[in-house]
Amino acid sequence: MQKPAPLGYGLGLRPVYFDEIMSTRPPVDWFEIISENYMVEGGRPLSMLDRIRADYPVVMHGVSMSLASTDPLDFAYLARLKELIERVEPAWVSDHVAWTGVHGLNLHDLLPIPYTRESLDHIVERICRVQDYLKRPLVVENASTYVSFVSSEMSEQEFVREMAERADCLLLLDINNIFVSSFNHGFDAEAFVDAVPVERVVQFHMAGHTDKGTHRVDTHDQPVCDEVWTLYERARRRFGDVSAMIERDDNFPPFSELLDELQRMRDIDARLAAERALSAA
Repeated sequence: MQKPAPLGYGLGLRPVYFDEIMSTRPPVDWFEIISENYMVEGGRPLSMLDRIRADYPVVMHGVSMSLASTDPLDFAYLARLKELIERVEPAWVSDHVAWTGVHGLNLHDLLPIPYTRESLDHIVERICRVQDYLKRPLVVENASTYVSFVSSEMSEQEFVREMAERADCLLLLDINNIFVSSFNHGFDAEAFVDAVPVERVVQFHMAGHTDKGTHRVDTHDQPVCDEVWTLYERARRRFGDVSAMIERDDNFPPFSELLDELQRMRDIDARLAAERALSAA
């Protein structure tokens, strides 16, 4: 599986920022869209996407493919997704290690799975079928989770690694999700990062979450916290030049605050590059 070229530093494209993006042409290298928001016939969001796509690279990120569900793959959904792919020409297309519905009911959430051999075989087969249908690689993201299963036979990172290798897919490493899940389940977030195959990772997600004391919730409504920035630095040291972005889905701040977070990414990466250059001298 050949990795696409890195895009730099991006943001999630949200309607609340459409007008500012169009009027200021901000220093953002690329945008990520939520695929399902644009799988429609016409309307302002699709019109705005066409205009933004003319100036910026775009990647597509889905939340309803339901790769781990026991329902049959939804080929009507995949057909609409394929139409959007042809229109947008994204750098890549992604979805999650999760299920979102069963018995034809969409629960509109990313739900956890047991990390068993049976689950692994099931999701690998479905990823392969999706890739065959779309005629392109799929990028798959680790989801945040809040329950675990006594039936699990391996760690999440072992599951993700073997899934990527067997399905020959690529990975979107969500740094915040790793931190949230590690807090909720008590595993080592750094060990997770260190176990993921370098050659498979093409994108990082960074986001804020809500601290509930006993657990963390992946809400995308806060700035990125210091612990997640620290984990980002470890991931950057391991994976090198990978496209990275900030997600924000609620409690929207002034656009300038998101640009400040992107600059923090750039500053970290510049410092790491300087350290590598110094050590090589």
